[in-house]
Parts: sequence; structure tokens; C-alpha cells
Amino acid sequence: MIKPLVLTFSLVLFLLSVVNSQVPISTQVAILKVEDARDFDALKPFLASKDPAVQERAVIAAGRIGNSAAVPELVKIFKDKAETPNVLHSVVFAMGEIESIAGAEMIIDILKSESGFAKRDRVMLARAVEAAGKIAAANPNEAVSKELGLAVVRVLNEEREERAISPSTEVVRAGATAILRSRPEAGAEALTAFMGHSDNALLADVLNALVRLRYKGANEKARELLTKSADPIVRANAARLLGTGEDKASAELLVNAATNDKDGRVRVSAIRSLGALKIAATGEPLIKYGATLMQNYSKAAKPDLIPAEHSEFVELAVALGQIIPGSFNENAVKLFREFGKFDKGMTPEVYVARVRIAPGRGDGDAPELTNWKQYRTLALIIGEFANIEPTTEEGKTMKAEAPTVLGPLAKAYAEADPKDEADTIMAAPDVLNAYARFKTDDLGEILRKALLNKDVQIRATAASLIAELPPTKENADAAKAAFGRALVDDKTEDDASLALLSSAVKLDTPGSFDAIRLALNSSNHLVRKRAYDLIVANKLTESFKDATNRVEPLRNYDPRSGSKLGVILNTDADYRRAAGRKNGSAKAVLTTQKGTFTIDLLPEEAPLTVDNFIKLANAKYFDGLEVHRVVPNFVMQDGDPRGNGSGGPGWNIRCEVNMVPYGRGVVGMALSGKDTGGSQWFITHSPQPHLDGGYTVFGRVNENDMKVVDNIVRGDKILTVRIVER
Repeated sequence: MIKPLVLTFSLVLFLLSVVNSQVPISTQVAILKVEDARDFDALKPFLASKDPAVQERAVIAAGRIGNSAAVPELVKIFKDKAETPNVLHSVVFAMGEIESIAGAEMIIDILKSESGFAKRDRVMLARAVEAAGKIAAANPNEAVSKELGLAVVRVLNEEREERAISPSTEVVRAGATAILRSRPEAGAEALTAFMGHSDNALLADVLNALVRLRYKGANEKARELLTKSADPIVRANAARLLGTGEDKASAELLVNAATNDKDGRVRVSAIRSLGALKIAATGEPLIKYGATLMQNYSKAAKPDLIPAEHSEFVELAVALGQIIPGSFNENAVKLFREFGKFDKGMTPEVYVARVRIAPGRGDGDAPELTNWKQYRTLALIIGEFANIEPTTEEGKTMKAEAPTVLGPLAKAYAEADPKDEADTIMAAPDVLNAYARFKTDDLGEILRKALLNKDVQIRATAASLIAELPPTKENADAAKAAFGRALVDDKTEDDASLALLSSAVKLDTPGSFDAIRLALNSSNHLVRKRAYDLIVANKLTESFKDATNRVEPLRNYDPRSGSKLGVILNTDADYRRAAGRKNGSAKAVLTTQKGTFTIDLLPEEAPLTVDNFIKLANAKYFDGLEVHRVVPNFVMQDGDPRGNGSGGPGWNIRCEVNMVPYGRGVVGMALSGKDTGGSQWFITHSPQPHLDGGYTVFGRVNENDMKVVDNIVRGDKILTVRIVER
């Protein structure tokens, strides 16, 4: 008999850690090796273990490997382990990670209203709801995906009706994200029923989902929450919802929140919504507030320190560019000119906003051109003329001349030697993208030249752009040839290889998929996996019947190849060191230009991710790096040696997705696709439930230290990262 269980999500995570610690180190090492190899066959003995702790750990590994062959094994374990809740929770979570439609039947059975044990075990129900959303999102054209989505809606409706006073935060949170992923009929309406609840965490998650669904039926309640809620995350998400809900009646409330709320997350959210609403009358109060920001900015500015007001000012500038385009507003132009005295062309969003407001008006203060960021800004300013229709003669002339001005720069970057142009080469992708917006006759020629460049990011950008051009033989041959060269020459970055493979397949003539055949022989697992995904997407499984067997397992690193991309890098010593760490035994102390904060690492949830981070930190990899991305009320991101979001350490690490939710101050690995992590990581400014189960969580920052993180802006430096272990 299944015993009634009422477990909190945090308690389950604690129990998971306890169980994990009971798995012998030798067994943990063996499972880590199997995960790294993505070798499901080698995992089967662990799945059959009589030890619940070992079996639970193996189940998590099955989810991370992601092989649909695991589904029957997981179903069997689920039926056999009714008395072992931790194993059951892990099975359901893993089923969602695998995302196979074959797992839908089990998940639907759990979600049925007559499934009494799921009602008693709220964690089980939350995991099943989460899995339903993942499976439905991964298989949108399958009929059962609609059934999964409707099952989630039914669960939420039952949660509201049967547990109106205290609905399960875990279930509703999972339901909100599942509805966001699966988009079922009446899904948003099911969420709105919780908008009057007193649990702020639950309410914030519901609002976040409605924002991302762009729901327009809850504006009245959102206005009330913006003005009356004491919780800043609720107010911020309510402000966001009024923007996506296109609620022009809330303009005055949003202006008040944007200029007077004490919490920066609320102000930024309100500013963005005003930008989305595009009501001209809201421009002046924002400009007035911008002047106040600029006063504080100028007082705090130092040669080696960017003021904390920077991020908010950038958001305000972007919004003004949306609200008063073509207005030639003198106060706005003056405000942006004042910003330029400090910024000197480093922050392109502000200068692009100025072009939108006063197209063609230069005032003789163009950004300096001494480094790649200033060249990037120049390119984006010129590229913006492809999207606007100036009304003045000066503006019309600049629009007509824009491609003529930008063309030589695009051609120069396409042919540039990275060694000779080391100071500015990173602007090349933005220059090429900006020039492509004008759709000139010589674009194909410039992109084909860029495909010959030694710089990986230039070739990756050119590959993506050329794929949007007509599929001529000349373009297809250039992409295929560049892909072949990338497989041989690119030892530390695979961005170009992956982009070129996709482009070569898209441009090739039907039936002639030479690039796929070449890709399936690559030593890089990510290239082989991309080839397999293209085979499935283009319905070519009959032509490549052995493709599945050629994707996995991964190959061991061969020093003779010179490449660490998409192969197994860890040694026995690495596995044992990673498996031996416990939560609370390791932390990273980061000293920044804005102060010091500590990341409490979570090696039991993500052992190899933590080990990779520690190795990089001990090698001083992060020391001196600029924070290249800050999105207020979302994340700050670091770990890129290039400084533009495209760099990494020269290898990939696999995902270790776990059940730790993305609350405020959670540290995760940044990705460009599954198993593409390397060195870039992020910290959440506020809860981001839509990231749950999608990105590896490997650390947390406490609330006191988050005050430092909140003040970090793009361009700030991480001075040192020091690891403390005990």
C-alpha cells in the first residue's frame, strides 16, 4: 500500500542529497563515467540495482543521457518502487528530461484525477506536471501532446478547487511552467485563478508565466497588484504583464512605478512595459527621471568604475527609442549626449535609441573608434537605418548612404586577419549582421569571403547569414567547403562547425547531404548530434539508417587530435574528486569592482559542473574578466574571455540538470544548446521558474551577498575568484 505523503520541495531536495551521499564513491564514479559517455546500455546494471540510493542516482543519469530507450526501464521501476518515493520522484523527473513521447502514457496516468497517490504526494504531482510540459513542448505535432497539456490544466483546476486555501506551491509553480511550455487551450485562464492568492512566491511564478504567454486577460488584476502588493517580485511581474497585455490604461500607473518604486526590479519592469506600450505622452516623465539617473550616474562615475545606475539608464534609453521615435525630442537628445561623455560609445543600445528618436541628427559627436565595442556601436547605429524611415532630408540621405558606408567595413572584416586586427575583430559579427539588414547585391560575395576567415565567430556569423540567402550552388558549395575545413581546423571552438553544418544542409540540393555524412564521422559528439537532429528534421532517416548508432556513446579524448570538443575529458582522478565533494564543502569567493560575494557550490547536484568551475577558478581563468551580460531583474552573466558572449575555455561539459529550482540568487551554467556549457555562468536576480529543469544549477548566493550582485553592471570586472574547500 502506498502511504500518504505530504513533502515540501525543499525537503525532497534534502532527502535526495542524503540518499546520494549513501551511494558508494566507486558507484558514483562509475555512474558519472556512464553519464559522460551518454552510454545507456552501460547504465542498465545500475538501474537494476536493489539499492534504492544507487537506483535513484542511476535514474537521474538516465534522464541526463536522454536516450528514449530508457523509457520502458523507467516505467518498470516506477511500477515496482511504490514504497520508495525518492526513486519515484526521480523517475518522473527523468522522464521529463528524456522528452520522449513514449513516456507520455505514464505521465498522463499520474495526472489523472483518480490517481490518489499522486494527490497525496505533492512532489510527485509537481514532477509529473513538469514532465508533461517538457514532453509536450518537445513533441508539439503529436496528438498526445495536447492531452498532456489539458491534463496539466485539469490538475491546476483541481488544485484551485480542492486546495483553495493552501494550494501546493510546487504544483502550481510546475504547472505555470508546464503551461508556458505546452501552450494548452485554457491554460492561461487556469493560471489567472491563482492571481488572488496570498502566497507571493506562487503569485510571482504565475505572473511570470502569464507574461511569457503574452496573456491579455488579466490586466485589471495586474494593475491592482502593481499598486498594492508589498512584494517587489509580484509588483515587477505585474508591471511586465501590463506591457505584454498591451494595457494602455495602465500608463499612469506604470510611469509612477518606473520613476518612484523603491525597488529597481520594479522600475526596470515598468520602464520596459512603457516601451512596449509606445504611448508618446509617457516620454517626458521618463526623460525627467532619466535626468535624475544621469545626475547620480555622473556623481558616481570614475575612470575604472561604471555606476550602478548604468543598467537602469540603458533600459530607459531603449524604452524612449520605442516611445518617441522620430520626435527629435531635444531633452532626450541632450540626455543621451550627456551619457555619451561618460560611456564613449561602449553601450550601443543608447546610441541606437538616439538614432531612432533623431534619425540623421549627428551633432558631430559620433562614438570614438579605438576598440571593438565602439566599432560594434557604430555598426549598429548605421544598421538601424535599415529599419527606420527618416522624415528629414538629412535623415533620408543618411539612410541612402548607410550601406555604402558600412559595406567597406563589412568587407574588411570578412577578410581581416585576427592577429592583425586583434583589438577590433570581435566587432565583426555585429558589422556583418548590420550590413546584412540592407540586403545588398554584394552580400553573398562578402559572406562567402567571410566563410574563409580564420576567426571562428566570423565564420559562424557568416554561416547563419548565408543560410538566409537564395540556395544557389555557389552558396551551398561555399558552406559545405567551409564546414569541411572547420572540422579539421577548429580545435577549441565548434560554433562555426555547428552553424556551417546547419547552413550547408539548408542550402544543399535535396538528396545530396554530403555535410551530414561528413558530420557523422566527426569526433565531436555535438557535431554528430546536430547531424542526427537535421536527419530527423528533414525526414532523412531512411537514407541514414545507422545514424543513431553513430551519435553515441562519446569518444575519449585523443591528445593527437588537438581538440577537446565533444569528447570525454575527465580522468578517474577527476571523477573521484568530483564525487567526493559534499554540499557545504566548497565555495567560491568572488571579488568584483562592486564588492565581494560568495557562491555556495552544490557538488552533490552537479559534481562535474562544480569540478569544472573549480578547476577554471584555480587556474585564474575568471580573474579580470568583464561581466559581458546583465539583464536587470533577470540575470548577470560572466565567464567569457572574449567578452561578447561567444567565448569559452576550449572544451564542452555536459549538462547536469537537477531538481534545484531557479529562485533568486541561483547560479547556473549558460548554454547555447544541450551539453554546450564550458565557462559561462549566470546568477538570477529574481525567481525564473521557466529555467527549471533546463539549465544546470550548481550554486547559490545568499540574500546579503545578492546586494553586491544587484549593483554589478555590464562592463564591471570580476577581479578574482578564490575557491575555499574543507
